[in-house]
Amino acid sequence: MTTDYDPIAEQYQRSKQQPWRTHIEAFSLLQLAGDTRGQHVLDVACGEGFYTRQLKHPGTASVTGLDLSASMIELARTQEAAHQLGIHYVVGDARQLPYTETFDLVVAAYLLNYAHDRQELQTMCDSIARCLKPGGRFVTVNSSPALDFSRAPSYRSYGFEIKVVGAFGEGAPLTWRFHLEDGTFSLENYYLDTAIHESALRAAGFREVQWPAPRLSPAALAGPAAEQWELFLAHSPVAFLECRK
Repeated sequence: MTTDYDPIAEQYQRSKQQPWRTHIEAFSLLQLAGDTRGQHVLDVACGEGFYTRQLKHPGTASVTGLDLSASMIELARTQEAAHQLGIHYVVGDARQLPYTETFDLVVAAYLLNYAHDRQELQTMCDSIARCLKPGGRFVTVNSSPALDFSRAPSYRSYGFEIKVVGAFGEGAPLTWRFHLEDGTFSLENYYLDTAIHESALRAAGFREVQWPAPRLSPAALAGPAAEQWELFLAHSPVAFLECRK
């Protein structure tokens, strides 16, 4: 996983406020996660805890956030110290999760798209499956494995751009550049297609693999500029997964 989040932790935290991330990414992912009451939940690649905090509801048995970036976990622990939600944050590698059949639900926002190749993707999927109880679910959002990024439209109006580095195909690097009010930052992930993802997930022990379509929040649908989302949804650069062990 190439991108070093330590120097961009604060900028990435602020990028979560871009409207597309609220009205499509967050709305769709949290709808998939569903009611967490009574569940033990792990948020892998949790960053500064943006989704981790939203997964902690009254009645949730436990929530753990894990990320490779020490700077991200420091930001998450600062939030936990301020709000005392009872979330445990850990610095750790998604490829070597230190748990076995511990969780009912694993959530990951942008993890699988950091796999450089099939082998690394398989390692991630195996690690996630091992820490889920039988019948447990894995829900995630990543760069879309179904989109030809070499032919994708511009997403500049949504606050970001995506560039293919070199020839587009298996393992091709994708550079995401986010535009914030005070500047830009970039991160890199990698393209592996839908069939490669499904093969890795099933080999890891997931018996159900589904690709729910991105959804637009009711607030955006009712807004005065609902049509602004048509291009994004027609050529979605992100895809959602729901898998059951």
